[in-house]
Amino acid sequence: MSSDGPRLRADARRNVEGIRTAALDVFRAHGLNSPLDEVARAAGVSKGTIYHRFGGRQGLIDAVVEELVAERILGIITAVRAIEDPVERFESYLRQIWLLQYDEPAANDVLLRALPGSEPIAALCEHASKVAGGFLGDAQATGAIRDDLTEEDVYLLIWERGIIARACDQQHRDGFVRSFEHTLRGLRAGS
Repeated sequence: MSSDGPRLRADARRNVEGIRTAALDVFRAHGLNSPLDEVARAAGVSKGTIYHRFGGRQGLIDAVVEELVAERILGIITAVRAIEDPVERFESYLRQIWLLQYDEPAANDVLLRALPGSEPIAALCEHASKVAGGFLGDAQATGAIRDDLTEEDVYLLIWERGIIARACDQQHRDGFVRSFEHTLRGLRAGS
């Protein structure tokens, strides 16, 4: 809840924090489309309490998206920016984003833009896309990455990998990695 809203009683604050904690756990494990009943059960409150405190699913997601996913994506961006080689930086960004999609269903939902009405999610995705475009441009300037690859192509590669992660939840992580390494090789100039 925002600090400029009315001050909550201690029990209401505990409910809000319990709902936030439960939402983080449930969404991490099962994605952003998890039933609110599951979140309510995990928090020990009624679904009505979630609606009262957060206005529904969208409000709850917006309240936890920073901690749930944004910190992870921004952490990847920060770590990758420290890589000097532009090609390695670009490929590392894709690898880490793809693994995040595989490992965390909620992050995958965010990157697939499964909730188009969320302003925080839209802003996060736009920022990540812009950063990916910069990494792509720097890598292409070396001549090692195909010059016909566009920012839109990179977005679609992330989107496709997310669909694969979602559809192949029985696929082992090693198989997922092996598959995206083939994709990365295909992005190289002359491939």
